[in-house]
Amino acid sequence: MPYIIKEKTLALIPYGSKTHVLEYSNDEMIEEPLLQILEHNCILSGSTLEGRRKGSSSLIGANYKPPIVIDEVKKLILIPTHSHRNPKCIWLVLQNILNYQIKNNQKVTVAFKNNQKIDLEISYSIFDKQVLRAARLQSALKGRKY
Repeated sequence: MPYIIKEKTLALIPYGSKTHVLEYSNDEMIEEPLLQILEHNCILSGSTLEGRRKGSSSLIGANYKPPIVIDEVKKLILIPTHSHRNPKCIWLVLQNILNYQIKNNQKVTVAFKNNQKIDLEISYSIFDKQVLRAARLQSALKGRKY
Protein backbone atom coordinates (compact mmCIF):
# COMPACT_ATOMS: atom_id res chain seq x y z
CA MET A 1 0.00 0.00 0.00
CA PRO A 2 1.53 3.35 -1.02
CA TYR A 3 2.25 5.90 1.71
CA ILE A 4 -0.37 8.67 1.99
CA ILE A 5 0.99 12.10 2.95
CA LYS A 6 -1.15 13.53 5.73
CA GLU A 7 -1.33 16.41 8.23
CA LYS A 8 1.04 14.61 10.61
CA THR A 9 3.74 14.11 7.96
CA LEU A 10 6.80 16.28 8.65
CA ALA A 11 9.33 15.28 5.99
CA LEU A 12 10.08 12.74 3.30
CA ILE A 13 13.75 11.80 3.06
CA PRO A 14 15.13 9.71 0.17
CA TYR A 15 17.09 6.64 1.17
CA GLY A 16 18.06 4.90 -2.06
CA SER A 17 14.97 3.08 -3.34
CA LYS A 18 13.24 3.64 0.00
CA THR A 19 11.86 6.70 1.78
CA HIS A 20 12.36 7.67 5.40
CA VAL A 21 9.12 9.33 6.54
CA LEU A 22 9.10 11.58 9.60
CA GLU A 23 5.73 12.06 11.27
CA TYR A 24 4.61 13.78 14.49
CA SER A 25 4.89 10.69 16.68
CA ASN A 26 6.42 8.17 14.33
CA ASP A 27 9.09 7.71 11.74
CA GLU A 28 9.33 4.78 9.43
CA MET A 29 11.12 3.45 6.39
CA ILE A 30 8.78 3.00 3.42
CA GLU A 31 9.71 0.45 0.75
CA GLU A 32 8.90 2.93 -2.01
CA PRO A 33 11.01 5.60 -3.78
CA LEU A 34 10.21 9.16 -2.75
CA LEU A 35 9.21 10.32 -6.24
CA GLN A 36 6.81 7.39 -6.51
CA ILE A 37 5.18 8.45 -3.21
CA LEU A 38 4.83 12.02 -4.48
CA GLU A 39 3.42 10.90 -7.82
CA HIS A 40 0.88 8.60 -6.15
CA ASN A 41 -0.28 11.34 -3.78
CA CYS A 42 -0.61 13.85 -6.63
CA ILE A 43 -2.71 11.34 -8.59
CA LEU A 44 -4.98 10.89 -5.55
CA SER A 45 -5.66 14.64 -5.80
CA GLY A 46 -6.38 14.46 -9.53
CA SER A 47 -3.05 15.54 -10.99
CA THR A 48 0.53 14.40 -11.53
CA LEU A 49 3.75 15.60 -9.96
CA GLU A 50 4.59 17.45 -13.17
CA GLY A 51 1.09 18.95 -13.25
CA ARG A 52 1.48 20.15 -9.65
CA ARG A 53 4.89 21.63 -10.46
CA LYS A 54 3.49 23.49 -13.49
CA GLY A 55 0.51 24.73 -11.48
CA SER A 56 2.77 26.09 -8.75
CA SER A 57 5.06 27.69 -11.31
CA SER A 58 2.10 29.38 -12.93
CA LEU A 59 0.78 30.74 -9.61
CA ILE A 60 4.06 32.05 -8.17
CA GLY A 61 6.38 32.36 -11.16
CA ALA A 62 9.02 29.95 -9.85
CA ASN A 63 10.16 27.54 -12.53
CA TYR A 64 13.01 25.89 -10.62
CA LYS A 65 12.32 23.91 -7.42
CA PRO A 66 8.72 25.05 -7.01
CA PRO A 67 6.83 23.92 -3.91
CA ILE A 68 3.83 21.72 -4.66
CA VAL A 69 0.33 21.38 -3.29
CA ILE A 70 -0.02 17.74 -2.39
CA ASP A 71 -3.57 18.02 -1.00
CA GLU A 72 -5.62 21.15 -1.62
CA VAL A 73 -8.40 20.20 0.79
CA LYS A 74 -5.98 19.67 3.69
CA LYS A 75 -3.84 22.58 2.44
CA LEU A 76 -0.65 20.48 2.43
CA ILE A 77 2.24 22.19 0.64
CA LEU A 78 5.58 20.44 0.22
CA ILE A 79 8.91 22.26 -0.03
CA PRO A 80 11.79 20.63 -1.94
CA THR A 81 15.37 21.19 -0.76
CA HIS A 82 16.80 20.52 -4.23
CA SER A 83 15.56 19.79 -7.73
CA HIS A 84 12.99 17.00 -7.63
CA ARG A 85 15.31 15.01 -9.92
CA ASN A 86 18.17 15.19 -7.39
CA PRO A 87 18.35 11.92 -5.43
CA LYS A 88 19.21 13.96 -2.29
CA CYS A 89 16.04 16.08 -2.46
CA ILE A 90 14.16 16.12 0.85
CA TRP A 91 10.54 17.31 0.93
CA LEU A 92 9.15 19.10 4.00
CA VAL A 93 5.53 19.92 4.84
CA LEU A 94 5.26 23.72 5.16
CA GLN A 95 2.42 23.64 7.69
CA ASN A 96 4.50 21.62 10.17
CA ILE A 97 7.60 23.83 10.19
CA LEU A 98 7.88 25.85 13.39
CA ASN A 99 11.14 27.65 12.54
CA TYR A 100 14.56 27.18 11.03
CA GLN A 101 17.98 28.57 11.71
CA ILE A 102 21.46 28.54 10.32
CA LYS A 103 23.67 25.80 11.75
CA ASN A 104 26.84 26.61 9.84
CA ASN A 105 27.80 27.66 6.30
CA GLN A 106 25.96 24.94 4.44
CA LYS A 107 23.50 23.58 7.02
CA VAL A 108 20.11 24.58 8.34
CA THR A 109 18.34 23.16 11.38
CA VAL A 110 14.57 22.90 10.89
CA ALA A 111 12.36 22.61 13.96
CA PHE A 112 8.90 21.16 13.51
CA LYS A 113 5.80 21.96 15.57
CA ASN A 114 6.29 18.78 17.62
CA ASN A 115 9.82 20.02 18.58
CA GLN A 116 11.51 17.38 16.43
CA LYS A 117 14.50 18.75 14.50
CA ILE A 118 16.29 17.85 11.31
CA ASP A 119 19.56 19.16 9.89
CA LEU A 120 19.60 19.87 6.17
CA GLU A 121 22.67 20.19 3.99
CA ILE A 122 21.53 23.37 2.27
CA SER A 123 22.46 27.01 2.70
CA TYR A 124 20.22 29.15 4.86
CA SER A 125 19.52 31.63 2.04
CA ILE A 126 18.42 28.89 -0.37
CA PHE A 127 16.19 27.22 2.22
CA ASP A 128 14.70 30.56 3.25
CA LYS A 129 13.89 31.24 -0.43
CA GLN A 130 12.15 27.87 -0.67
CA VAL A 131 10.02 28.57 2.42
CA LEU A 132 9.10 32.02 1.06
CA ARG A 133 8.06 30.45 -2.25
CA ALA A 134 5.85 27.99 -0.38
CA ALA A 135 4.29 30.83 1.63
CA ARG A 136 3.62 32.72 -1.62
CA LEU A 137 1.97 29.60 -3.04
CA GLN A 138 -0.17 29.27 0.09
CA SER A 139 -1.20 32.93 -0.23
CA ALA A 140 -1.93 32.57 -3.96
CA LEU A 141 -4.17 29.59 -3.26
CA LYS A 142 -6.11 31.51 -0.61
CA GLY A 143 -6.54 34.48 -2.95
CA ARG A 144 -7.99 32.56 -5.89
CA LYS A 145 -11.55 33.34 -6.98
CA TYR A 146 -13.79 30.53 -8.16
